[in-house]
Formats: sequence, structure tokens, C-alpha cells
Amino acid sequence: MAEILVLYYSRGGSVAALARQIARGIEEVPGMQARLRSVPPVAVQTEVAQPPVPEEGAPYVSKRDLEECAALALGSPTRFGNMAAPVKHFIDTLGAEWASGSLVDKPACVFTSTASMHGGQESTLLSMMVPLLHHGCLITGIPFHGTALSDTRTGGTPYGASHYAGPRDDNTLSEDEAALARGLGTRLARVTRAMQHA
Repeated sequence: MAEILVLYYSRGGSVAALARQIARGIEEVPGMQARLRSVPPVAVQTEVAQPPVPEEGAPYVSKRDLEECAALALGSPTRFGNMAAPVKHFIDTLGAEWASGSLVDKPACVFTSTASMHGGQESTLLSMMVPLLHHGCLITGIPFHGTALSDTRTGGTPYGASHYAGPRDDNTLSEDEAALARGLGTRLARVTRAMQHA
């Protein structure tokens, strides 16, 4: 059973909801299993140790999760058109993994959520792709053909799954958002399985 790491940071629950849908999509593919992990929050003093297990939700990620995964789905809320600081902070600690090539040739995808309709979903997704490309990941997105991308009136982009939470931070995904996230997970898993049998 190949495991795909679904790694995310979520403050209001929207990114976590997308992560669960991506995990469902992954597990629709025979031989594939999702491993949900979260990134710990950071504070002004980032040297403060975080507890090894959060009080609720997915466990915090370890470097071992990156080594063991067959592929990676990375998610973050949008902060001014960019990934949130906890995700960037975690990525910035991956120098040894970059040097060893632990993510080279692993398929990857990205996902996000915003409080405003034009709050920078696509730029956030692109910002998360850049370090993944530096690590040698093979990026996959959502094709327009055969998906809800042409119909959605909320989240969803060709660069990755997304959710429009609105000013009240509603973490309930629309039908299209959920379908696109599941479809992205399934696509990532199919690409991963195809590469394993190549």
C-alpha cells in the first residue's frame, strides 16, 4: 500500500476540509492510502517547542513522513496571496531533504482557501509550487476537461483545489469544491500509481 502525504495548515477548518476530500479521492484508487499530517503553528518566537501531537485533528508532520511518502499534497490558507507562515517555516527547514533528494520525482499537488473571492487563491497555489519544484516534485493540477472547473461559482482552479470561505470563514465546502478536491486526490494517486509501475 503506497502512502500519499496530505500535509496542511488550517486555522479555521477550511483547508482541513479540503485535505479530507483529497484524502478520500486518494483512497478511491486501489493500492493507495492517504496519510494526513498538519504543520504546527509558529509564533513570534519560533524556537518554542510545539507539542508532538496537536489536541485535535491530524498529527504534526515529521521529516520521516516526507521520506516515506510516495507523493505529496500540500495545503495552506492564503495570507495576502501567499502561503501561511507555518507552511513556509516548515518548508524552510527542509534543507537536508533537498540535499538528499527525498522528494525528487514524487508527484505533488497543492490546495488553499481564502476568505474573499479574489483573495489570491491562484497566487498562493503557485507560491507553494515553487519550493516543490526546487525539491524535484512533479506537479499535477486539475484539468478543465471532465471536471467542475467550468461550472464552479466558488473555489476551484487549474492550479489546485480551493475553497471560498467568505467573510465568516465558513468551512463548508460547496459540492463543486468537494468534487474538485476529491478529483485532485484521485488524479494524484493515479499519477503516483502509474509512476510506480513505469
